Amino acid sequence: MSGQHGSVPVVELQELHKHFGALEVLKGISMQAREGDVIAIIGASGSGKSTLLRCINMLEIPNFGRVLIRGEEVALKPDGSGGRRIADRRQIQRIRTRLGMVFQSFNLWQHRTLRENVIEVPVHVLGRKRDEAIAEADRLLERVGLHDKRDVFPAYLSGGQQQRAAIARALAIQPDVMLFDEPTSALDPELVGEVLSVIGDLAAEGRTMILVTHEMGFARDVANRVLFLHQGLIEEEGEPNTLFNAPKSPRLQRFIQSVK
Repeated sequence: MSGQHGSVPVVELQELHKHFGALEVLKGISMQAREGDVIAIIGASGSGKSTLLRCINMLEIPNFGRVLIRGEEVALKPDGSGGRRIADRRQIQRIRTRLGMVFQSFNLWQHRTLRENVIEVPVHVLGRKRDEAIAEADRLLERVGLHDKRDVFPAYLSGGQQQRAAIARALAIQPDVMLFDEPTSALDPELVGEVLSVIGDLAAEGRTMILVTHEMGFARDVANRVLFLHQGLIEEEGEPNTLFNAPKSPRLQRFIQSVK
């Protein structure tokens, strides 16, 4: 599967650095995701994968470097203590409506039904009409196999069902790119497949996605590009077949062996 390479990347990172106190987590990451790209980010625990993803939508503020969404740079300014902070809250709110984020732990509102979870942002943040948002929510819940659960609260669902609902909620804002932060890591093994199936369907549609995952077979099958992170740097990147079948980096060779 190959990206439909538009002129302006949907997401572009330039020399991204992030540290937490003395711990330097990202040490200069540059990457682009173009229209239709499915980029899988792999690596050992602590390599910076989730931090990288969280920097894209400013859940973490990079200490140095640039983040551009469809060519628009996220405005940051010094915070007076050696770090940076968001310069324009309205810009961040607007940009976040173009980034659909799916977390490890579902992050559904437990006091609201699945349908209410899905319509929350479209109605209360984006100002869409409630009846239109409900119709779209029902369509998306049908798409992820949960239309019959639309009036159920998350606590009564399996982890796989909750994660599929979280995907529907992220899709409801009609994002330019979907960001997945190890979406199956909190699931029991028998529930992993149902979530990966939904993500695979999205990839087959040509949707732009950046996916942090430990599911190597899935990364090989679905991504058109794979990035291997090691200690805050891109150690190796390339097409899945090349990267998994003929890794150049000894570290990547060891990592692939360790997860087989």
